[in-house]
Amino acid sequence: MRIAITADPFIPVPPLNYGGIERIIYLLVEGLIENGHEVILVAHPDSNVSSELIIYSKSKSSLLLPLKNVHAINKLKKWKPDLIHSFSRLAYLIPFTLSKVPKIMSYQREPTLSQIKKAVKISSKNSLFFTGCSNYISNQIKPFASATTVYNCVNTRYYQFKENCKHDAPLVFLGRIEPIKGTHTAIKAAIATQKKLIIAGNIPSEYQGYFDTEIKPHLSQSIQYVGEVNDQQKNEILGNSCALLMPIDWNEPFGIVTIEAMACGTPVIGHVKGALPEIINHGVNGFLANNFDELCNYIHQIDQISRAAVRSSVEEKFSSEKIINDYISLYRQIISSNTNKNLL
Repeated sequence: MRIAITADPFIPVPPLNYGGIERIIYLLVEGLIENGHEVILVAHPDSNVSSELIIYSKSKSSLLLPLKNVHAINKLKKWKPDLIHSFSRLAYLIPFTLSKVPKIMSYQREPTLSQIKKAVKISSKNSLFFTGCSNYISNQIKPFASATTVYNCVNTRYYQFKENCKHDAPLVFLGRIEPIKGTHTAIKAAIATQKKLIIAGNIPSEYQGYFDTEIKPHLSQSIQYVGEVNDQQKNEILGNSCALLMPIDWNEPFGIVTIEAMACGTPVIGHVKGALPEIINHGVNGFLANNFDELCNYIHQIDQISRAAVRSSVEEKFSSEKIINDYISLYRQIISSNTNKNLL
């Protein structure tokens, strides 16, 4: 198959630090090539992949940038793909709206249903399909369009499994430092359970004030902020922690850091929101908490979780090999269905 994949224009594939979706795209591109398929990627100029690459042009004008992004994707017409798989913006597929070439729009965030309904209405019949990174996402799309859940993944060969952790191993919070991610709740839980806590992640400029008032005053030898981390640092921090805390205050579409931690054997304790109930098998690879008291109680029970079982749960459900095969099966199904319908 000839598969065209589009990424957002802002972060290279693969990313250096922050960029969970870009990691998924990189694993998919390389996995498809390993399986003998031809691939072309539309992405940031600094991307480094084994496939052919079309780069987004830089523009000083915010008004011209969307048009240049669409123009970059329009170049795929010369490559003549069997299928286009977009991880970018639905609007960027405008050049192929009337084309019978099958198109998949993958949502890693909350879908904008009004745009989906409009796109389905104006697109060539039976040419536009959707995937969600969780049932939480794809179930929102299904009333309006064909949608399949294909989970996110990790390269389990990269993440080092740590079968045991030290008795005084810290908790870890890894993610964007902002209120809905629950960094402040993680600190509160660490203090309440008398556990050490390592905080890692980027601070969006609009939440610097949140960091300065809610996070920074609590930093000490027991509660440390180590900044944004690269993949190697992430592997080490997650593997040497007793649990990853995900005390989210929003409906997380997936949360790639959860399976990154689990690939190291580190269980996850999170709130019952968004896709976390699809990832955390309560009592097997972590715990699901309904409130702060439960969160603290499960921190005290973390030794009951087998780190080997945590690792196995990722290998069975979220490995890059499995997810790449899931996408290949979906591509073949869509291309075959599209070809048969066009023959009628």
